[in-house]
Amino acid sequence: MAEWTEHWDDESGTSSFAARLAACPAVAHATIALHGDLGAGKTTFTRHLLRALGVRGRIKSPTYAIVEPHEAMDCPLMPAGEVLAIWHFDFYRFDDPREWEDAGFRELFSSAGLKLVEWPEKASSLINGIDLDVYIEPDDTRLDADVDPEGESSRHVTAKARTLAGRRLVMALQNA
Repeated sequence: MAEWTEHWDDESGTSSFAARLAACPAVAHATIALHGDLGAGKTTFTRHLLRALGVRGRIKSPTYAIVEPHEAMDCPLMPAGEVLAIWHFDFYRFDDPREWEDAGFRELFSSAGLKLVEWPEKASSLINGIDLDVYIEPDDTRLDADVDPEGESSRHVTAKARTLAGRRLVMALQNA
């Protein structure tokens, strides 16, 4: 299994990680599972990734809606004139498997485009085809009062590939 790990001292690390992923063509049709406690930075990472892919306008957290669709109109990974479809899922409040079918999630996960999934463990038996797991955790070992006096933004991040597309994403991170 291909794996990559890094420390983010602040939000610029999140932005840099997102930009490196956004430059890899495999991200355009990947399913990325985002793991971490509340406040770990999953939604912040998603916002940076969507901006790097060319999404304009407001990027809301899908905590209550479960899914927020986005379109990257000028995504450099897509042929001219083609839009990259992106779905941002947050299964934190998901607790009824019937909702999966009723909401059309099966169709969304089988369609082309990027899927970003927060709290994937809440729907793990229903999600097929995760390409990359990204684990974002507070990093207490790198507290530095000069960088962040509260120590709240330092993160340890690990990306683990599950598929060939995931391995391509990990390689892009390693070679950037």
